[in-house]
Amino acid sequence: MDREDIVPTRQHVRALLEQGLDYREVARRLGISPGLAYLIATGLPADGGDAPAPEEGRRRGLVSGSQVLAQPPTDNPEASDVVRRWLADRVAGDARMRGR
Repeated sequence: MDREDIVPTRQHVRALLEQGLDYREVARRLGISPGLAYLIATGLPADGGDAPAPEEGRRRGLVSGSQVLAQPPTDNPEASDVVRRWLADRVAGDARMRGR
């Protein structure tokens, strides 16, 4: 049976979590996204769209900050010093960008 033919179940995901793996590693091993692994294990979307009360979340073993599983962090090129300097140089060289 190929990996594509296997539909991961809650038992598959939870068994891997019980081995100490995190959702990203569980997802990699099952060939699915981390958000889907979270959904399968918890029954809730990782984006927090249907989040239960904090007490219920603790009882169910939910991960706080699970949204990162649905929308992994991205690299923002504007945060780079090189890009900031380039932008500053462009603004300095263009009167319209300086608002004059």
